Order: sequence, then structure tokens, then C-alpha cells
Amino acid sequence: MTPEPAATQRPGYRAYLLRLWEVETDEPVWRASLQDSHTGERLGFAGLEQLNEFLQKLTDDGNRTQKDTDTP
Repeated sequence: MTPEPAATQRPGYRAYLLRLWEVETDEPVWRASLQDSHTGERLGFAGLEQLNEFLQKLTDDGNRTQKDTDTP
């Protein structure tokens, strides 16, 4: 399957493959990665907090961009 070019992706839509795994240290820690379904780019996260921050920023930026385009 060929990745969909960024120019043809729907605005306000993101698709990722989420991987979670637990690493045993002094205390168990969850690691995460996201793989962009359109580009194949993979992002790694040291913990769930970093994953959440990324998703929050992604959706905040998208909401601002969408609102800016909706404004007359």
C-alpha cells in the first residue's frame, strides 16, 4: 500500500498505529510509539505523559488551524 500524499489527506484527520510496552526498571514504566499511517514516520515516547503531551499539542494545533480557516 502506497502512503497517501500529505496534500490529499483530509484536514482534521490523523491515523496512527499505537504500540505500548512495559519496561521493567525499579518501577514498571510504559513506553509508546506512534507510526503515521500515511507517511510511515515513527515517533517514540519515553512515557505515557510524553505521548499525551504530543497528542494534546497535535489536536490543539489542528483545532487552531481549523478555527482560523473557519473565520471569515
